Amino acid sequence: MAIHTPPADTQNDIDVPEFMRAETASDRPNLSLVKPSPEPLEGPVVKHQGETLRPTWIDSGKELATRAREHAAENRLYVGWSVRGYRNLGRRWLEARRDGHPQMIQSAKAEREAVASDTAAEAAAHELVQERRAQYRLHKRWHWIKTGGWSAAGAAGVTVGAVTGGIWVDLAMATAAYVSGIYHGRPDPAVAEVAVPPLSVIGQSDSGFGQVGGQVFMTVDQLREGAKPFVIAQARTPMQLAECVLLALVAEGVPVAEVTDVIRLSWGWQCIVRVSEGTPEAIIKVAGGLETRFDLAANGVRPTPLKERRACAVLRLVDRGADPFASAPGLPYRAPKSMSITDKFRIGSSVGGDELAASLAGVMGLWVAASGGGKTGILQALAEGTTACYDNITIDLDPHGDGLEDLHDAVRITARTNEQIEAVLLFFLVMSKARARLRKTLGMGRKWKASKTHPAVTIFFDEFPKATELAKRLTFDLLLVGRKELIEVEIASQGGQKGYLGENFAQMLALKAVGPCKVGDTRAVFGDGAVNEGWLPHRLAPATDTDPKDAGHIYIQGVPGMPDEPIEYKVHEVPSATLRKLAAERLEAGLVEPDQDSLDAMADVDLPEYVEAVYDIEGNLKKEAPVDLLTWDALLRLCGAEPGGYVKQMTPEQKLQLDAALGALNAMDRLGRDVAQLDEMAEIIGDGMTADRLGELLRAVGAGGTVKIAVPHRSGRVNGYQRAEIADAVSLFDAA
Repeated sequence: MAIHTPPADTQNDIDVPEFMRAETASDRPNLSLVKPSPEPLEGPVVKHQGETLRPTWIDSGKELATRAREHAAENRLYVGWSVRGYRNLGRRWLEARRDGHPQMIQSAKAEREAVASDTAAEAAAHELVQERRAQYRLHKRWHWIKTGGWSAAGAAGVTVGAVTGGIWVDLAMATAAYVSGIYHGRPDPAVAEVAVPPLSVIGQSDSGFGQVGGQVFMTVDQLREGAKPFVIAQARTPMQLAECVLLALVAEGVPVAEVTDVIRLSWGWQCIVRVSEGTPEAIIKVAGGLETRFDLAANGVRPTPLKERRACAVLRLVDRGADPFASAPGLPYRAPKSMSITDKFRIGSSVGGDELAASLAGVMGLWVAASGGGKTGILQALAEGTTACYDNITIDLDPHGDGLEDLHDAVRITARTNEQIEAVLLFFLVMSKARARLRKTLGMGRKWKASKTHPAVTIFFDEFPKATELAKRLTFDLLLVGRKELIEVEIASQGGQKGYLGENFAQMLALKAVGPCKVGDTRAVFGDGAVNEGWLPHRLAPATDTDPKDAGHIYIQGVPGMPDEPIEYKVHEVPSATLRKLAAERLEAGLVEPDQDSLDAMADVDLPEYVEAVYDIEGNLKKEAPVDLLTWDALLRLCGAEPGGYVKQMTPEQKLQLDAALGALNAMDRLGRDVAQLDEMAEIIGDGMTADRLGELLRAVGAGGTVKIAVPHRSGRVNGYQRAEIADAVSLFDAA
């Protein structure tokens, strides 16, 4: 029978005979050859517990060695670094050899070309070019001497070491050369900094990303647990900015997935945000809340959804007081008659730095902005381009304000009264219908082709809501038929809704631009869902007397050759003095006149019924015509414009004849009398004009031959011309 013996730790708790109790360690006496047991260790039992362990610095050194081996293996023993290092050394040697001299020589040559018309300045500039070339030759010579000296010294040392030192010295020198290459070819820490995770996301995994088009800096899953949003001023690196944006979007309830393509710009930050569900509309809706969380100014958060990536939006974060358009290039100089109406010309820049360039050929446009939104400046920027064209006539209509103002001299017709505006609109409505019938005869095909002899017409109609109902109706009809005939209308209004325009035609036009406005105007022009898609001109602020704010800033659709994206643009603001100077140059070069083919064809066009007089069945007048169709000359007189000479219809010889006659009249004005001889008039005209040539031209223009006249500095009567004869010839020539 087996005897059950309780465990030692329970024997004291039960009543058993003394002889049956098990002996414990405390009951045994210590033997002299046995050391006492160590104190029990606290914590989990581990391998080698109780054994003597190696110092921690040994293990840390081993870890460093392991990491070093892994780093070397990952970088293929730094072979690429070494090669790159010697390339860098070669590049530095070449830069030291050049030392900026080629650039200095090129600058001197450019200066020489700039003063080509000044002999003395050109000679001095040429001497400067020669002097800099000599300096470059001397510099290269000394650079070669220094290079040769150091190379000889180094080669001598290497040779002596290789011959006398044996294999170990050879290996040491080779190793030193290899390490030197590695040192000079190591990656730039500034470049590698972007890829280093911030302290807030240490331990994050950067695998599984690799998106095309940008580096994924952070995903929402990599945010620290319990992290709270912080103001954008605390973000110093792209990683910190990505974390700042993610935290703010999460706090605003946006289903954000990741932030990529972070860029620091002179005016703030730019990045791409991807949402995991829905559309970037969620970002647009909380833009105001994001401005608060980031501590930015109003309109400091500017989201732009991307068409090519439906889940993404470009998020631009503008620093307080910064201007994204401050570095935009200014208006380029355009000489008179230096471009065609079909050419694109730059009128502004986007918030991302891209240029805004447009051609207005056959483009009907609507430009909406509230008072202070910069409409006048926008129209002036457009008209600055159209008045520089050799194949376009610019017309300025404004029933309330000053229209194109400083460009007045370069505008062919300026209409301010209701009578003038209605007459101009009817004239060009009839011309557009005439051109539709004329195109086939001229071999132009389905659209009017602008040229020097058959120009386009661009009508700028500012303050459109203040026009008469008849003017609005004529404009609406012209919008329907003028495009193919290159008679385009650019309408400017303080609003885009029916109450301003009279008809809901805003979305019908190809080109639409909206500046500071009401949200209703945004929807009326760009569509009901425009706000959700990122069209936010209503967030722009109009100017005040002391602050320009967002005047001239627009969102735009329908620019030929550009995608319709909700991007903010700023139209160039041109100083008044510059515009006046350009207008004077273009007036002096001659304004473009309409072609005679179009003018002649207008006679066969029926007028719209609503502009015709009304008669009863007996032929009695019941209602007069609200507006009459005028001839071109009569229209010019009504609007106070200079009469046209139809210079475009002249041959070169006819142009010379007319210029000679006008020059002769100007010479008489300067002489202060109504008679003059050919030689004195030719001298005043200049440009190589002789008395014989002037006589030929005056006879050809219809002034007849010379007659006997009396002049103060000659005794008796001499041959010459009278003012009346020349003036009559000019009048007949203009009427022909």
